[in-house]
Amino acid sequence: MHTLLVEDNDRMAHALGTALAVRGHTVRRVSRAQDALRHAGEAEFVLLDLGLPDLDGLELLRRLRPLCAAPLIVVTARCEEHDIVGGLRAGADDYVVKPFRMAELMARIDSVRRRTSPAPGIPGTVPPAPGEPAAGPPGPVRAGDTVIDLAARTVTVAGAPVRLTRREFDVLAYLAARPGEAHSRAEILYRLWGDALRAASRSLDVHVAGIRTKTGRPHLVRTVHRFGYQLGPGAGGEPAAGDAQEPPATLGPAHR
Repeated sequence: MHTLLVEDNDRMAHALGTALAVRGHTVRRVSRAQDALRHAGEAEFVLLDLGLPDLDGLELLRRLRPLCAAPLIVVTARCEEHDIVGGLRAGADDYVVKPFRMAELMARIDSVRRRTSPAPGIPGTVPPAPGEPAAGPPGPVRAGDTVIDLAARTVTVAGAPVRLTRREFDVLAYLAARPGEAHSRAEILYRLWGDALRAASRSLDVHVAGIRTKTGRPHLVRTVHRFGYQLGPGAGGEPAAGDAQEPPATLGPAHR
């Protein structure tokens, strides 16, 4: 796997580059945003520091996403909530705060790779759970005036295209694949993130909020109080109890 490492600190870049090489990655390290943009098209995975000398890392992330669909993890010293939320909404697949344990970062890379690997025949879809039969190409799912095309990975609202990040679409597609079912937070976290860590739980809330905001349909994703989420009616539907306010990003005792 060819990894683009965007890191301006030489010591950190050396440590990351060595750890990645040991695990079979070929690494291109760049220290400036302009070089990251130049080499984005060749990357199969991206590690991005936000503290770059020529451009703010969040702005670079926003510019990278139209050029590069590769899985991307932000690795940064910025630990404020607005930075984490901003990174996830801009398209990061995960967000790791420095200092970190190298083994944990490598595990997160593996987790992101697993959950972004396409199922056979359908680019970017989540593979079926163990014991579930492989399905054929799915058709579009409608929720009011919202159309979710699972195969093409597109969303339209009242006929107008809506651009979601990859992870936002994954969440919406997971709910749309079984529109009549409510899905627990733990189930969604496990199927899409590969674990039920608190960081992933916060990511789920951020992406649900992004779906609602970008589609302009606050009830498209319905909150099932103290349980999880379900595909809602889209425009014109009645909100379910709990839709108006997100539950705290906490997990039950079994997942703590």
